[in-house]
Amino acid sequence: MVVLGALKPISTLPRPMPTADLITAELTPAFYERADVCVVPAAGVIGEAMVAITLANAALDKFGGDNIREFFRNYEGYHKTIGPRGDWQ
Repeated sequence: MVVLGALKPISTLPRPMPTADLITAELTPAFYERADVCVVPAAGVIGEAMVAITLANAALDKFGGDNIREFFRNYEGYHKTIGPRGDWQ
């Protein structure tokens, strides 16, 4: 399975915003920098969660059921019909 994901760049301001120096308490401009890499860890977690939700929806579409016992009964019944598939069982 291959999963492709995309993110839009995090928006940044073209000019530094005013801020306060914590040591001197003077008004000073903030540094202008892009920090797009900070979104990568969160995006990985979100991507994993979306893949899990998508796979769970596909399993529910395939095996259905009103409760978890019925879901597993349907899965096991399907599994018996596909026959042996090699060493990976």
